[in-house]
Amino acid sequence: MQRITRIIFDHNHSEKMSLFDQYNSLLALLKSHLTERTFSILAIPRLIDDNQYIGWYSPLEGQPILLSEISDQSHKAKIEKTLQNRINDIEATVKLMSITAEQRTFISSWLPRIKSLGNHIYVINDDPVIVNIFEDPILPAPVPVIPPKSFWRWWHFLLLALLILGLLGILWYLFCPYEKEKPVIADVEPVITLPVEEQKPDPVVEPPKEEQPVVKSEPEPIPAPKNCITREEIANNTDKPKMVMIFDNSASMTLTLMESQASINQYLNSDWYSMTEQEADAYEKRMTRLPNRLSSSKKVALSTIDKIQPDVNIALVTLSACPAAQTTSFYHYENRGKLKNKISRLNPLENNSATPLYSGIKQASKMLDGINHDDYILVISDGEDNCTKANICTLAGKIAAQQPRLKINIVDIAGQHKIDCVAEKTGGKVYIAQNPTQIVKQMNNAVSNMNISKPICE
Repeated sequence: MQRITRIIFDHNHSEKMSLFDQYNSLLALLKSHLTERTFSILAIPRLIDDNQYIGWYSPLEGQPILLSEISDQSHKAKIEKTLQNRINDIEATVKLMSITAEQRTFISSWLPRIKSLGNHIYVINDDPVIVNIFEDPILPAPVPVIPPKSFWRWWHFLLLALLILGLLGILWYLFCPYEKEKPVIADVEPVITLPVEEQKPDPVVEPPKEEQPVVKSEPEPIPAPKNCITREEIANNTDKPKMVMIFDNSASMTLTLMESQASINQYLNSDWYSMTEQEADAYEKRMTRLPNRLSSSKKVALSTIDKIQPDVNIALVTLSACPAAQTTSFYHYENRGKLKNKISRLNPLENNSATPLYSGIKQASKMLDGINHDDYILVISDGEDNCTKANICTLAGKIAAQQPRLKINIVDIAGQHKIDCVAEKTGGKVYIAQNPTQIVKQMNNAVSNMNISKPICE
């Protein structure tokens, strides 16, 4: 976070101080809804030097210069276009934000101040940044609307009148009876010819043919495949599958889904010692804001459990800390509420958080048969094991050899592809999900692929 400039500020001026507080409230409202790049056009104000100045800061790195000092007009026009596009992005986002009417009115009242021509516009590596002057907004003059000129002129009417007169003259010539010679029709006596009767041969009467009835064989209707399961099938099924849900409860699951993977990598490799405590806390809050990986995964997992057939018992394995994963017993259909409560209460440990994925898959496979009937494991994780150096792909190969009817599907929250071999060796699939919409879709796909989510036939 670097300071762009500082401006003298009278903190005893009540109106100025009110605008300062309102602007900070505006930033707090917009921050969680805008992308990092769009939000960067709004400089962040802080009172400095005994409240005698406002320091304007930006997370962008580089040498700030005033837009008005750029002499290259084409370069300047390009930056102005970028500025306008990002202001348009803010206005479009505000229309879609789920906020109260009072908050929407508050944001709308500040939009003219953001677009004010009196603001100072700085440029950092071709990215514009607005420094608000907290004055009445100066908006560009509206473009005058030039009324369209009437199409008709006096000579248009003259031409129209001449055209009508011409048409009337043509009609008069065609249909007026005066001074036209009538054709003379000669009196010709009609010639009367008598009809000659033709002698027709006697008709040959053929005996009527008996019509053979045509018997059409109708094809037997093909029964449509059932997309549901009856209660009788559930009661009589002795080959009931089981399922274990492996849930990553490590600290990395608190990372937000609203930032790019590049931003997340930068955050994970940050030099925290170079930041103040306030800057570090603000950075952490931004990179773990909702919706994050854990909140979205828990929400979708709860709805997914409701779609699984009543005859499938479900157990939970959680990955929270080294050296081993934690397991539960199997929950019957009647006790799924307890399973959902346990998932809802999942929160990563503050210290020593880790992902014992090798232990989790190994323990889950021992809880299932996978030989005499189909069994399933669903892994919801954003990374690889960081508790052991044992090869997880080798473990998956042993499971596939010893339990050929055990399938492992993986919902990869981060799209790292680091444990794809587990699904590939056991006949399962990997589903990549990196935003809330994808998590819903891919979790449903992962469960549908297991063929254990048929609804009850009504």
